[in-house]
Amino acid sequence: MTTAEERTVPAGDPDEHHEVDPGAEPLADATPAGDPLAVDAGWGRWVWAVRALVVGAVLAGVVLRFVTRSPLWLDEALSVNIARLPLGDIPAALKMDGHPPLYYVLLHGWMDAFGEGSVAVRAFSGLWSLALFPLAWVAARRIGGTRVAVYTVALLALSPFAIRYGTETRMYAMLSVLALAGWLLVDDGLRRPTPGRLAAIAAITGLLLWTHYWAMWFLAAAGIGLLVHGWRARKDGRHDAYGATVRVIGALVVGGLTFLPWLPTLLYQGAHTGTPWARPVRPTEMVMFTLADFGGGPQAEATMLGWLLGIAVLLGVLGKATASRFDVDLDLRSRVEARPYAILVIGTMAIAEVVGYATGATYASRYAAVIFPFVIVLAGLGVDRLRSRPIVVGALAVLLLLGGIGGVRNVVTDRTDARRSVQAIQAAGQAGDVVVYCPDQLGPSGSRLLGEEFDQVTYPAFRRPERVDWVDYKEQLAKADPRAFATKLLARAEGHRIFFVYSLNYTTHRAICPKVLEALGEKRVPQTLTQPTDAFEQAGVVVLEPAAR
Repeated sequence: MTTAEERTVPAGDPDEHHEVDPGAEPLADATPAGDPLAVDAGWGRWVWAVRALVVGAVLAGVVLRFVTRSPLWLDEALSVNIARLPLGDIPAALKMDGHPPLYYVLLHGWMDAFGEGSVAVRAFSGLWSLALFPLAWVAARRIGGTRVAVYTVALLALSPFAIRYGTETRMYAMLSVLALAGWLLVDDGLRRPTPGRLAAIAAITGLLLWTHYWAMWFLAAAGIGLLVHGWRARKDGRHDAYGATVRVIGALVVGGLTFLPWLPTLLYQGAHTGTPWARPVRPTEMVMFTLADFGGGPQAEATMLGWLLGIAVLLGVLGKATASRFDVDLDLRSRVEARPYAILVIGTMAIAEVVGYATGATYASRYAAVIFPFVIVLAGLGVDRLRSRPIVVGALAVLLLLGGIGGVRNVVTDRTDARRSVQAIQAAGQAGDVVVYCPDQLGPSGSRLLGEEFDQVTYPAFRRPERVDWVDYKEQLAKADPRAFATKLLARAEGHRIFFVYSLNYTTHRAICPKVLEALGEKRVPQTLTQPTDAFEQAGVVVLEPAAR
């Protein structure tokens, strides 16, 4: 793997790229100190346009990372419900959930200090998301200079993907920060493998593994790249580079060893939890889902942004500036400064795809948070391949406008129907009425809003709704009898209303929940209170009144 090279910009020719020795210390950026965009007099008035776009994007991006009206959806509510447990109980709870514990332990401490309100628990992710800004600046500046850093931070600021997970009570913003920080430390270690740098690499490797399992595929891609880099250095007689690579690989191994205490839990989770809620995806689906969600979701503007980011990444990896301001040549060997980032992105996704098919694990685009910062840096590099000032300003304006639309949508759009469901139940019900969630995955978000005055249970085992038991999930459902469940539920709710909170948007329950409702309907008359919307977590509510009150 080639380390990140610096690009210097001589005053006489701002379009020339000059590669430097990757084994040397990082060079100071050659951009004039007065204005990071004023790389030559030709920019003129366009500097002001870029400055306005960038400053506006950063200010808006900071605000958007702490504002959203949506209630917590399933994964967020689960995170809070697990993190609120005593620290000693968190590992056992995660054994039936499917994640490593670091994020939950940190969230536990955060909630002790700031409370469990939606704004408070999401602010933890918001701060992690802001921490990515300076890291992205450093990474982009190393491979492209200050101008690339400016473009990268602007794109990051209004990235709908970054905004979404900066406002979500999950570990994905933290994962992005650790991944990029880890790579920057590896790059430093390859240049000069001091004991402090190697210790930091080992530490952050461990933190990554204790945060999310996709860190394994990311570290595997990095490790393979480093092995190739070391082999080439030895073959070429670059003994210092070879020695540095060996030390860095050793630090990664040491960091990986810190994960061994959790290995039995990981093996249990792999055998009994996994991702029962969806099937493995094909490589083309993985690419399409990721591009769409990097743009902000399934909406037209988001899809367009995702594809434009993909084009920018291709320009960053393959593009080569020419003498003409309106031409960009493509070097199919890839540009040397972009190559490490491309290897990490492609390698991580390829390894994850192979493992997913081998183990039956599915893919959700949020897992790509581990490679997201590298994609954004490459996109910033791609914008810089455009040399026409009006085209650069226009490209930035379009990308930031589409990103801003996605950011605002994240503020005003509910991720879950839980609030509508709870409002309907509270309006029609009273204390002691029974609320049943089918599937049980609707329970955490609904119960968080509903409170304790109702008797809340889940299909199929009448468990409390705060958590989901993912252990042998499909087997649990296969053994359950919808009619028997309905009979027990009717007995439990004698003299009280039954509120049936349902969704047909889950492959595991698409046929089950209608059977439960049908059995209930044989004894009571169902009345629809709400219909599912097009929210990410869809749900409707049916009330079944008792025969006589």
